[in-house]
Amino acid sequence: MADLEAPFDYHALSAEEADGQEGWYTWNLIDRTRYNTAVLGDMWVRRDGEYCRLRMFPKRHHTNLGDNIHGAITLGLVDIALFATMHTVGSGNAGPSVTVELSTQFVCAGDPEQPLDAVTEIVRETGRMLFLRGQAVQGDAVVASYSGIVRKMKARS
Repeated sequence: MADLEAPFDYHALSAEEADGQEGWYTWNLIDRTRYNTAVLGDMWVRRDGEYCRLRMFPKRHHTNLGDNIHGAITLGLVDIALFATMHTVGSGNAGPSVTVELSTQFVCAGDPEQPLDAVTEIVRETGRMLFLRGQAVQGDAVVASYSGIVRKMKARS
């Protein structure tokens, strides 16, 4: 398990060590009114070798009527994990980027009493595109499998 070599440099994030948790960093937007932090709450990120692990901490408002983590919350975490992976494992040099495709297969219900991790790897990175795959997990349980494509955009002037 490798830690991040240095906190990632991305102007929209507050990247700090996560509450004394060795190897974990916060992955929270500075503008806490935006979707990532306003909806999903505080998240942590770490690099595990060639994988990025993005963790969220479910609350009651993340659940559905079955008292499981709502699928939309899992999808939101997975989408953000694509970008966290680009910055922690990939080139990190993407400026503003967009999700082009996200394919997700739900495997089991998420337990709101446990952290939910999106563990993602880069399949291929080109100058403009990033191809990724991973699993949303809780302990040994796979909640969802996914693959995605991110298009890297040039920074706006």
